[in-house]
Formats: sequence, C-alpha cells, structure tokens
Amino acid sequence: MPAGTLYRGREGMWSWVAHRVTGVLIFFFLFVHVLDTALVRVSPEAYDTVVATYKTPIVALLEYGLVAAILFHALNGLRVIAVDFWIKGARYQKQMLWTVVAVWVVLMLGAIYPVLGHAARELFGS
Repeated sequence: MPAGTLYRGREGMWSWVAHRVTGVLIFFFLFVHVLDTALVRVSPEAYDTVVATYKTPIVALLEYGLVAAILFHALNGLRVIAVDFWIKGARYQKQMLWTVVAVWVVLMLGAIYPVLGHAARELFGS
C-alpha cells in the first residue's frame, strides 16, 4: 500500500466512533425505558418491582454512564454542527474536539455527587 493512503484513525475517527456508540447506547436506554413504562399498563405490581431494582448502586453507576453518553453525544453533536456549518469549522475541528472533551470531563466531575451520591450513602452510610 503506498505511503499516506492508510487512514490511521486520529481524533476525528475516534470522535465519529464515540458519537455512534453513544447514540446506540442512548437508543437502547430509550427502548428499555419505553418497555418498562409500558409495563405499568400490564401489571402495576411488576412495574413497581422493576422500578425498585432501579434504586440499587449498580443501576446508579449505569445512570452515570447514561449521563456520560448523553452529555458527550450532545456536546459532540454541537461540534459536528459547527464543523458542518461554520466556514472555518473543518480547520478547527481538532481543537473543538479537545474543547468538547475538556467540557465533558468538567461536567462529568460535577455530576458525580448528584448522580452517585445516593448510591454512596447506601453503600457506605450517611
């Protein structure tokens, strides 16, 4: 293969992959959410049982992952819009990606207590 023709998977490719993966994860969450909400019409007792399982620390970790996926997908989506519609977007796409990652990390650090606080109190006490 001639030099320079093999795509090496730099930041743009990884953001593309992460955007698709987070989109699929969000889709499956919404699918499960619709199913468990529809369960209330079939059997309110079964619905209550399912909702009770959502109050466990493991589900709290999954919720944190959901917040991470939604937040990255939203921020990266704004970056994709900027790349597509801003005349200089393609030139600055790498810097915008690192800005998205930095903002995402700061917001995810801020989400630790609100999302995982209840699980930590349940596991380790007040």
